[in-house]
Amino acid sequence: MDTDARAARGGWSRRRFVGAVAGAAAVVAVPAPAAPPADGAPAAEQRPAARPPRGDPRARPLLLGTYTSVEGGGTGIGLASYDPDTGRITGSGTLTGVPDPSYLALHPDGRTLYAVDERQDGSVTAVRLADRRILGARSTGGAGPCHLSVHPDGRWLLSANYQSGSVAVHPVDSSGALGERTDLVTHTTPPPGPGQQGPHAHQFITAPDGGHVLAVDLGTDTVYSYRLDQATGTLTEAAQAHTRPGAGPRHLTFHPGGRYAYLANEVDDTVAVCGYDPATGRLTIGDPQSTGSAGGTNYPAQLLVTANGSYAFLANRGHNSIARYAVEADGARLRLLGTVPVAGDFPRQIAFSPDGRLLFAANQRSGTVSVFHVDAASGELRQAGEPFASPVAVCALPL
Repeated sequence: MDTDARAARGGWSRRRFVGAVAGAAAVVAVPAPAAPPADGAPAAEQRPAARPPRGDPRARPLLLGTYTSVEGGGTGIGLASYDPDTGRITGSGTLTGVPDPSYLALHPDGRTLYAVDERQDGSVTAVRLADRRILGARSTGGAGPCHLSVHPDGRWLLSANYQSGSVAVHPVDSSGALGERTDLVTHTTPPPGPGQQGPHAHQFITAPDGGHVLAVDLGTDTVYSYRLDQATGTLTEAAQAHTRPGAGPRHLTFHPGGRYAYLANEVDDTVAVCGYDPATGRLTIGDPQSTGSAGGTNYPAQLLVTANGSYAFLANRGHNSIARYAVEADGARLRLLGTVPVAGDFPRQIAFSPDGRLLFAANQRSGTVSVFHVDAASGELRQAGEPFASPVAVCALPL
């Protein structure tokens, strides 16, 4: 039986099944999501600690995503801080009241945090960071939202519903709160790829040109390009780019130059360089390349590109490594340099610190966050101390 079918029997999305602790974590009873606190009050169990600890002016906030409905999972968004010089993480509490916050994103002005609520009745939640008050949640119109991003102008939140294979748009008001959904598009063509039961939207991001937004769908082996009407928040399909059948595209990252992007294919364990035309939003997917996993069971997860466009990094789940690539020909070519052990099990997501000097890896099965120093000149990664324990760590967002 394929992974999707097994996941469906248990009520899980494939992505949660694949990443289960020890490969088989049990789902516990899931209560209905708590209503937002009245008048934006903090959740009752919240501990005040998203700010850097007093007496340590160097410390920066770190927010951690998890699943709250799996055995051994967290109880909300983890709150921590990190030393930008040493990479050392210090835990400082939990923001409760947000169910299954498996992916996090920050508003461009830095004042509001957004989280997916990855449940059957999916939603997205806004949290004001100054006092960690929940500003409310809005339905995504789909099941199992797994990714979200904020448009660079700060006025639109984009989210991807994995289980229902749809993407949604919500308006963001001046306070950072979310309005009612302005659009919802379900991926109906092409038909599902080999081994897939339907569309599975895995990521929804804005291209560097700002006028196009791209949705990566693992189930249909397709990256969809849309024009976003920035007055109404509605989507118009502009183009489709198809991987080879069964590739299972998961995550797309743009080169800073805006003409190339890099695609991680989860199912066939490859990456690909893609050309991008800002005028039309059209993506052209190149030939599959190695993830450095040496042919073992591996599910590539997320790609990052350094700010100077010289190096790219890929999280390898299964091989439990971070692959290092040199970016050449102004972004048109990736050259595999090797892999570095991630010091954890199943690195689900990776992120740079704002200054690019640190790389954080959220390791789902080991429940840890690993930190690495990034050498901007050579692309070398050096582990920064022991990993930090965080229950079912699936997202790390350093501020």
